[in-house]
Amino acid sequence: MLRPALLLALLPFIAHAEELPAPVKAIEKQGITIIKSFDAPGGMKGWLGKYQDMGVTVYLTPDGKHAISGYMYDEQGKNLSEQVIQKELYAPAGRKLWQRMEKAGWLLDGKKEAPRVIYVFADPFCPYCLQFWQQARPWVDAGKVQLRTLLVGVIKPESPATAAAILTADDPAKRWHDYEQSGGKLALTVPSSIPPAQQKTLQENQAIMDALGASATPALYYMNDQNELQQVVGLPDKEQLNMMMGAR
Repeated sequence: MLRPALLLALLPFIAHAEELPAPVKAIEKQGITIIKSFDAPGGMKGWLGKYQDMGVTVYLTPDGKHAISGYMYDEQGKNLSEQVIQKELYAPAGRKLWQRMEKAGWLLDGKKEAPRVIYVFADPFCPYCLQFWQQARPWVDAGKVQLRTLLVGVIKPESPATAAAILTADDPAKRWHDYEQSGGKLALTVPSSIPPAQQKTLQENQAIMDALGASATPALYYMNDQNELQQVVGLPDKEQLNMMMGAR
């Protein structure tokens, strides 16, 4: 489940039109930004908010005189607050990030008609990116998954220029495919200075990766069946891989 630290920064917070009860106002003064109200179980009213870029819930007691900040659980131990936060805050913000990746300068690996899309932030010198690329072959070659790679330069000082060498090719997607297929041994013409267009692409890719809260490669993103953005940072294990890719 996606929980990047900067996720809520993308949400268009709308000022609440209703007058807040005094106890909720008191909690708001503690640094919680109130976003919207919602109906809670047990005759209580709830409010969604954020505190230090994390979703929080606040509940007003039925007498209207007390407010509680925290999680609400039902008799089965289900976290009702977490469900509200995921549905109302994290899921919409995740979809906005997905749209941002869709507009980025990614390289297609696989068929554009493939039903499952995975975005990959990768560095040319990342050994785990190469391993993931190799792991993905059965699904990609079968036309079930398309990888959309956003190149970044984070591992070595020469990473940005090496990424630029791939991006300046006549067919960058094919060059990236051939580079990974060679195990990173394909000879590249690395520029002494990165051209402006490729520099802009790398900066935009890095900005998106930062917004997602990822600090390592590969950083992998896909939508689950509930249209919620999912994140795997680092080489996925077998269970994560199957969940991400689907049935072969």
